[in-house]
Amino acid sequence: MAFRIGIGYDIHRLTEGRKLFIGGVEIYHHKGLLGHSDGDVLLHAICDALLGASGEVDIGELFPDSDPKFKGISSRELLESVVKMVIDKNFTINNLDAVVIVEEPKLTSFKEKMRQEIARLLQVDQGQVSIKAKTNEGIGKVGQKEAIAAYAVVSLATKENK
Repeated sequence: MAFRIGIGYDIHRLTEGRKLFIGGVEIYHHKGLLGHSDGDVLLHAICDALLGASGEVDIGELFPDSDPKFKGISSRELLESVVKMVIDKNFTINNLDAVVIVEEPKLTSFKEKMRQEIARLLQVDQGQVSIKAKTNEGIGKVGQKEAIAAYAVVSLATKENK
């Protein structure tokens, strides 16, 4: 077995007039994330972690915001495409560990649903997915409730050809 590790990061500004999606889950809040897609920072970070671990280009190159076909696309669709690429390269996903940095809304009551949705999208058991939520203690754009950020780390494995 060969093991690969990838890290992903994303940040989006909060804005009026958009729905808020984090981890593939719609969260009722008075602001949503600004982005060419639905702006789901957690799923974007997971995409980049998977792409990095599998030796692919980043999410911005794969799904450029200059391409109108990705305008308003669900980040679930983006992650499904990335997972297919990873599987097609003979990788399996060992685990995902992710952190969402957000002042509000509080994510405690949403984390379990996020884990379920992400596990479904990754085609893994829910026990292979860890989601944590942290604040930025009032520091920076995230701390001032102007943005939400996320980090993700994934481990992949593949069988060596003999």
